[in-house]
Amino acid sequence: MKAEREKRAEIARSEGEKQAILNRAEGDRGEAISLSEGEKMKRINEADGKAQEILMVADATAKGIEKVAAALASPGGQEAANLEVAKQYVREFGRLAKENNTMIIPGNITDVSGMVASAMATLEHVKKKGGQAKGESEIRFGG
Repeated sequence: MKAEREKRAEIARSEGEKQAILNRAEGDRGEAISLSEGEKMKRINEADGKAQEILMVADATAKGIEKVAAALASPGGQEAANLEVAKQYVREFGRLAKENNTMIIPGNITDVSGMVASAMATLEHVKKKGGQAKGESEIRFGG
């Protein structure tokens, strides 16, 4: 009888250890699945956020371009653009002079009005061509 009791106790102990191992393995498996699903959701959310960011930047850029086009078409718009181009021209040469000790400058650096006229002539040429070269698609903004 004593041997039978010890045998049953050993079997019970063995079954308990086996069940404990199975429980740990099942817990480890569940943890791995949860971590994997969490990582998957994190990546999906990050990708979704990046996609929304790209769309928002594109929308803001399109609206900005529309506003610039409307401003150029309004009375005094071309003159304002000429002034802004001239200001940027002078500002950039000033920045280059501060940052570099060697500069390559155009021979007519003092002819800001000529540079602005050249830039605006290019803009006018593009406008006359309808803003598109042969074989290029037309770009539209808005609805």
